[in-house]
Amino acid sequence: MLDLLSGIRVVDLTTIILGPYATQFLGDLGADVIKVEAPTGDLFRAPRPGRSDDLGAGFMNFNRNKRSVALDLRSDEGRADLERLLASADALVHNMRPAAAARLGLSLDDVRERHPHLVYVQAPGFDQDGPAADRPAYDDVIQAASGLAAMIGEGTDGDPRYVPSVVCDKIGGLHVAIALLAGLVHRERHDGAGRRIEAPMFEANEAFLMTEHLAGASFEPPEGPFGYARAQSPHRRPFRTSDGWLGALPYDGRHWERVLRLLGRDDLADAEWVHDPIRRSQRVGELYGVLADGLVHRTTAEWVEALGELDVPCAPVVDLEELLDDEHLRASGLFPVVEHPTEGLVRQIRSPFRDRDDGELPDRPVPHLGEHGDEVLGPLRP
Repeated sequence: MLDLLSGIRVVDLTTIILGPYATQFLGDLGADVIKVEAPTGDLFRAPRPGRSDDLGAGFMNFNRNKRSVALDLRSDEGRADLERLLASADALVHNMRPAAAARLGLSLDDVRERHPHLVYVQAPGFDQDGPAADRPAYDDVIQAASGLAAMIGEGTDGDPRYVPSVVCDKIGGLHVAIALLAGLVHRERHDGAGRRIEAPMFEANEAFLMTEHLAGASFEPPEGPFGYARAQSPHRRPFRTSDGWLGALPYDGRHWERVLRLLGRDDLADAEWVHDPIRRSQRVGELYGVLADGLVHRTTAEWVEALGELDVPCAPVVDLEELLDDEHLRASGLFPVVEHPTEGLVRQIRSPFRDRDDGELPDRPVPHLGEHGDEVLGPLRP
């Protein structure tokens, strides 16, 4: 972990993926993240594989650099302990539906009244000003509702498909982390005043997706259809080589000229429309087709070398299993193997951030359920 947020305490009431992904970033940056769980634990502790009942692999990859406290927030004792925690904290974050938070006395207004110093971030499924305000939301639901599932289907057989990653949860989590950090900066610069910030999952993903795909509808009246043409071209896909697949993206006119000459297509390399960024963008599908026809005649390794010499962005298509042996990732240490106090040797995914001034500190091991209850709450209790 880094020490950029050293001295900041975050009370984390989030569960599953979206919230824990957000708060793990804060822990990676040095915040003291107190993960408050029900006595039964975060449901995401259960999915396998795992060596202990409460530490499945998925949970471990979303909850490093945190301390765990188990509280029954329906009990007087549990609520009293949470109040002590909030009084000692800088921020509170949860991804409960607001109505559920209100039943626990944790609405925006309730917490502001009792703890005006807190940066309070809630991550509901949907913005609270709309008719879907109290609907539940999980990754699959947001992939469907945001248009992402339909868009993925357009590139296959036409049937909607989910991205094989909990991508909407993680996009939402990034927005939550940004919101909380912005709130902390505001508090620092405005006499310790807390803020109440909402970071809804649906709107976060819609904003993420539509930045390029609003396209023609960016104008009123529209200047064309929805969708970023380059990204939606049926020819935009990995290209087959003589022994595998290659991802390649000639982007500007110089790139395309170099690649087209390499492929023996001097006619296109000299074409005016190829060097005109507007006209090229309108016909980029044709150029992708030329790539598809030309790259099949040499091996992936040969193309990586040849395109690399031309400074054209490219990479071989690799399977997940190959990533652990990737030369660059091994050098950057993205997947360190460390000793966990109870789980033995485990492979982590380190924070992608680097502090080039102070370097890194050891990570906190992923906690068992309630592991730090006495350590955290003992000093706060009367």
